Amino acid sequence: MIAIIGATGTIGSELLKRVVDLGVPARALSREPEKLRNRLGDVSKATIEVAAADAADPESLRRAFAGAKQLFLAMSNSPRQVEIETSIIRFAAEAGIEHVVKISSPAFEERSPVAVAGWHRDIESVLDESGMTRTVLRPYAFMQNLLHHVPTITSQGAFFGVMGDAPCNFIDCRDIADVAAEVLTNREAAGRIYTLTGSEINSYPQIADKLSTLLGKTIRYINVEPQAMLRNLIEQGRMPPWLANHVVEIQTMSTVVPERPTNDVTRLLGRQPRTLDGFLQENAEIFR
Repeated sequence: MIAIIGATGTIGSELLKRVVDLGVPARALSREPEKLRNRLGDVSKATIEVAAADAADPESLRRAFAGAKQLFLAMSNSPRQVEIETSIIRFAAEAGIEHVVKISSPAFEERSPVAVAGWHRDIESVLDESGMTRTVLRPYAFMQNLLHHVPTITSQGAFFGVMGDAPCNFIDCRDIADVAAEVLTNREAAGRIYTLTGSEINSYPQIADKLSTLLGKTIRYINVEPQAMLRNLIEQGRMPPWLANHVVEIQTMSTVVPERPTNDVTRLLGRQPRTLDGFLQENAEIFR
């Protein structure tokens, strides 16, 4: 039995589809189990249980972990992330979980520190000391996050950032879910750290060119100063300051630390990762 925390997230929801296709028993944990049941529909009920669980409620976690041997852990970033995830890891070990698959972040870089990456590093340290087998997935930028630029692309024919022309690793969240399914069902693949990227790197100006060709109109990438970007995210985007800082830090890191594709996805899945061109074509109507 696989317990899944983060079943409603971008990666977790895709993992549920893989679990259903594979016929592997799983238990999706949610603070709002009825909503999740309605989302899953009848198709998933044969292999997916839904259990009420709240990271702040130890007893609910103990009940939800009962009988499970593996845990998929993917939580949204938040200032309480270290506290919450380390608590989950502790209760998982007490409940008899043997293997944890954690979604983490690319390695912490002292040259361009990213606060959220430091949080994940601290959580990984706790997981390393838990006595459970741990598999850590460190994906780079999600292709799906490019959809956040849709409002300005459709209204202004432009999107904004602080990356200059620095190349960036992008990966489709569906590939991350495929990797998660593989390490949860193949013992030989478990117990390692995997850095997950697509097979190519793309800069924001290159993505603007791709969108221009795809949409048949000019799409521009406009580079701005980090402080201006930060103010815009907080004031116009209504982001909490910690999240706005994270967005700026991640993009700034790409300009300082060279990014290169890895072959971890190909080695694990026996196929090439999904391409950015393919993702943009799938979502062309959304960008119009």
